[in-house]
Amino acid sequence: MNRPAYVESPCISVCQLDDATGLCLGCWRTRDEIAVWGRADTETRLAILEKLHERREHARGVRRRENRRRGKRT
Repeated sequence: MNRPAYVESPCISVCQLDDATGLCLGCWRTRDEIAVWGRADTETRLAILEKLHERREHARGVRRRENRRRGKRT
């Protein structure tokens, strides 16, 4: 697999950390991941992107199941 020469930041300018999870509400990164991004190499950036995609998918999957259950009970 070809690695990109540059990996763009996932920041969408919604920079607010959730107190409960410690994740940015905009990009799903942790404070540490945000801090290291500017000096991270491509491999590290790709690893961070993979983690945030997994977090987002997990959160969306949980919400979908909860919504379906709530709909069936009503």
